Amino acid sequence: MMDARTWRVGCRCLLLLALVGSTRSEGVQSCEEVRKVFQWRLAGAVKGLPDSPRPGPDLQVCTSKKPTCCTRKMEERYQIAARQDMQRVLQTSSSTLKFLISRNAAAFQETLETLIRQAENYTSILFCNTYRNMALEAAASIQEFFTDVGLYLFGADVNPEEFVNRFFDSLFPLVYNHLINPGVTESSLEYSECIRMARRDVSPFGNIPQRVMGQMGRSLLPSRTFLQALNLGIEVINTTDHLYFSKECGRVLLRMQYCPHCQGLTLSKPCMGYCLNVMRGCLAHVAELNPHWHAYIRSLEELSDAMHGTYDIEHVLLNFHLLVNDAVMQAHVDGQNLSARVNKICGRPIRSPTQSPRCSFDGIKEKHGMKISARNGEETLANRRKEFINSLRLYRTFYGGLADQLCVNELAAADGLPCWNGEDIVKSYTQPVVGNGIKAQSGNPEIKVKGSDPVINQIIDKLKHVIQLLQGRSPKPDKWELQMGSGGGMLEQVSGDCDDEDGCGGSGSGEVKRTLKITDWMPDEMNLSDIKHIHQTDGGSALDTAGAGCTAATESMALTLMGAAMLIPEL
Repeated sequence: MMDARTWRVGCRCLLLLALVGSTRSEGVQSCEEVRKVFQWRLAGAVKGLPDSPRPGPDLQVCTSKKPTCCTRKMEERYQIAARQDMQRVLQTSSSTLKFLISRNAAAFQETLETLIRQAENYTSILFCNTYRNMALEAAASIQEFFTDVGLYLFGADVNPEEFVNRFFDSLFPLVYNHLINPGVTESSLEYSECIRMARRDVSPFGNIPQRVMGQMGRSLLPSRTFLQALNLGIEVINTTDHLYFSKECGRVLLRMQYCPHCQGLTLSKPCMGYCLNVMRGCLAHVAELNPHWHAYIRSLEELSDAMHGTYDIEHVLLNFHLLVNDAVMQAHVDGQNLSARVNKICGRPIRSPTQSPRCSFDGIKEKHGMKISARNGEETLANRRKEFINSLRLYRTFYGGLADQLCVNELAAADGLPCWNGEDIVKSYTQPVVGNGIKAQSGNPEIKVKGSDPVINQIIDKLKHVIQLLQGRSPKPDKWELQMGSGGGMLEQVSGDCDDEDGCGGSGSGEVKRTLKITDWMPDEMNLSDIKHIHQTDGGSALDTAGAGCTAATESMALTLMGAAMLIPEL
């Protein structure tokens, strides 16, 4: 005796068979249902459509020995609709993937912009609290430097080596005039320009500019490449969402989706095997993307995993001001020697007891976010990348299984139900089902696949190129060669590990962790013993109130800078 569940399933199957049968019977007697569906789905005029089935000798695709409810014009409209339906299901199937990439690309760019602003604020606060008389004069150079950082990250043709050198070139005259020879002015710009030009000869900042170049190159270029790769991923999806299907594909799509209507079978769906043959044929060229798409995601993952330490842009940007501080203090320590060397190159300066303008970020920086906002460790850029890659990994075989996904989720009839095989309603599809890809289509009974698709070939070439870029920016275990800059520049070999020379702690630079929490800014070590002999100049006391002349938002950082401020005279 049948249980209740089996009885209900059986009744439903009988009801569906009865419905299909009645639809076919009604189709034989009348075309009213076909007219209604045509008008509803295609917004087409019903005038001129058959009221009852009739011979259709002029039909090109939906041919049948039986009377038909279609005309030649209806068939043409159905063919357009079949192509539109195909694009719709393609866009639906890729919408989650496209949203994942585009949302994260926008989020990464926004986060990088925030990091750049934060790093600029750190550097401005350093000058405001510790080197006040230089602050206003240094502001333009600081802003220009971080503007160039942003331009480079987001794809502009600027050279990191050049803007790093430009920053330290512009910094040297300020350090020389305010720390090494305080109170020196010159009636023209020639003397300051001479000092600026002499920076690379006298090396007042030691190897710190080279360290900055190395860190910027190792962190900016991978981040720039990562963003470019995400934008290419969006381009690939947009391209496959709007493919132009061949004439042959358009015909088989019409036969699969709308030719049943001509026989009054408006509720039918294609058999699974039939759908797979049609879709795997139409998407054969798209399936060729699969190995390259898989490699693209794997390369993104490898690059993301490698972006840590001095390869982590968050680490590098948020510690830039500490290297600047080290550079200024090193020049101050070597002030006597530098003064003599500059005098030989540029001559002796004119001395004048003028008062330089004070740091006064009040109002101006307050409006532009001169505050250090707290962030949770979970919100770091590295964690965001990790979450994104984990989600993206689920789509590694997206293009290889696209045809199957469309049939299973959108187009084909469920297993065990009557279905359309291209000619009639049957219990099951009996033709052989081919695999994915161009080579597998030679035995496809539903469609002939010829040649190659130039659009897909172009996308494959772009994927190959970006994969090479991604793999070239992934640090290797031993050494990694990096061509810094977009238009040439220094070629640097660097170790894959973070060491003291890279500024990763232990060198006295007191670098911060990769969060922006103000409570985490205090360095674990601030080794200033090498400059304990710095004498107090005539410029004034270094024990002036650390926050004076700065906004209240900067005063908390003054405590962490006090150790340096006590050793550097207020000028």
